[in-house]
Amino acid sequence: MIHKLIKFWLPVLLWAGMIFYFSSIPDLRSGLPDIFDIVFRKIAHAGEFGILAILLWRAILSSSFLQSKQSTINVIVIVIIIVILYAITDEIHQGFVPGRVASPIDVLIDSFGATLAWAVFNKIKNRSK
Repeated sequence: MIHKLIKFWLPVLLWAGMIFYFSSIPDLRSGLPDIFDIVFRKIAHAGEFGILAILLWRAILSSSFLQSKQSTINVIVIVIIIVILYAITDEIHQGFVPGRVASPIDVLIDSFGATLAWAVFNKIKNRSK
């Protein structure tokens, strides 16, 4: 039981911690020219929350006895809601970091990234069955 908790939930906690850490860095830039920096950071936002969604989905499925398709859909909804809530708190956190701003657009990008990552991951997973 403990092994299963560590195997599936520790990556979620570590990844969420990494997101928090990067959000704490004042005036975080990639070093690329302005337009490329903006695009890179938005893609990174979507990617990091996409990975969080996949890790969270794995963890929730491993922790429950959900077998039906309806239950799987419920897990997806729960994952997306949790990721959106974490994205909102991440943006609020960034609002208190010097050189960073809280952006509702970033919450939308994070939500899109989570949804897209889950859809791609699920498509690949179902294709291999």
